[in-house]
Amino acid sequence: MLVVLAPGQGSQTPGFLRPWLEDPTFATRFAWLSSVADMDLVHYGTEADAETIRDTQVAQPLLVAAGLVAALELFPHPTDAFEQVGAVAGHSVGELGAAAGARVMTAEQAMVLVRERGKAMAKAAAVTPTGMTAVVGGQRDEVLAAIAQHGLTAANDNGPGQVVAAGTMEQLAALAAAPPTRARLIPLSVAGAFHTEHMAPAVDHLSRLAAAVSTHDPRTPLISNRDGQVVHDGRDVLRRLVGQIARPVRWDLCMETMLDLGVTGVIEMPPAGTLTGIAKRAMKGVETFALNTPDQLDDARAFCAKHGEGSLITTTPTWRMVVSPAKGTFERDAAAAESELLAPQAPIGSIVSLRDRTVVTAAHGGHVVEWLVEDGDLVSPGQPLLRLHPQGAA
Repeated sequence: MLVVLAPGQGSQTPGFLRPWLEDPTFATRFAWLSSVADMDLVHYGTEADAETIRDTQVAQPLLVAAGLVAALELFPHPTDAFEQVGAVAGHSVGELGAAAGARVMTAEQAMVLVRERGKAMAKAAAVTPTGMTAVVGGQRDEVLAAIAQHGLTAANDNGPGQVVAAGTMEQLAALAAAPPTRARLIPLSVAGAFHTEHMAPAVDHLSRLAAAVSTHDPRTPLISNRDGQVVHDGRDVLRRLVGQIARPVRWDLCMETMLDLGVTGVIEMPPAGTLTGIAKRAMKGVETFALNTPDQLDDARAFCAKHGEGSLITTTPTWRMVVSPAKGTFERDAAAAESELLAPQAPIGSIVSLRDRTVVTAAHGGHVVEWLVEDGDLVSPGQPLLRLHPQGAA
């Protein structure tokens, strides 16, 4: 099974788009997204220096646009992606690109949101001097305890051996003075403490804008940064994208879900390397492909063809299907089991695992056509549970 990944802020390097923009089709599409974002992303992707593209307001739109246009080069027709891609995921701001790729929103909507996201996060970061430090190595429990002891947030949990601490510069200095045993601390070149409470003002701004964004349910399973769950409701995806600004990125749980899905290959959109590097360490046996230049496209398409099995979600309108958000045992809700018509947001049951219990609802409601699992069945992320016919539809 194939998973497509979109990287987050910090993966950009000066001139990384230069070879891509030599292609007229790519250049035209990229210029269009630059117009939507009201930024000269062509300049930033080819000529700007490292300090310039480090700016949150520049880096975030640049990364999302690069990923979207490169994905379109890889899969020129939507059906190409639907037939091969089993799931999508993006790290931090990359999740916006993943959502657009899953058809939750349009590329244009994603570009407007990421432009405003970058501006709002830069403004929030300017209020208090804050930063982020990668904690590499050490015992996980000791690392998390040390981060909490100094009032910091584990803003990115990227799997075994890499947690990113975020908070004020004073808190980070205290951590550096008393690091966890056998851990190496690497200060990151970022403008603030992203994915922490320091970004709350940006959440408020994006929440107001998101209220006007129309969404569709994902056509390809989308794995959420919040908890690694497969999210199948477009409005929920959007809510999570907004809340994610001030919440930790649980990439470790995203990778767990990929393994639960049966992933055999992951391909990372440009600028690639960070997420495939993490995957090599944390997902042994899974093949990786870091797509960075257009001369790799033929090999990338062969990689996708090798691992592609298509989405569990068929071309049937996705709002007629309720799917499992996680791996576990399905416990059917007694009332839903006896109902022929479910109201919007009615619970249909729970997914129970060793870690937690997740209630599953019928987001849109409708007439019960068929249960696709039985009470007590083991289910995997993205597995269809219940088929519904919209109320009032012919």
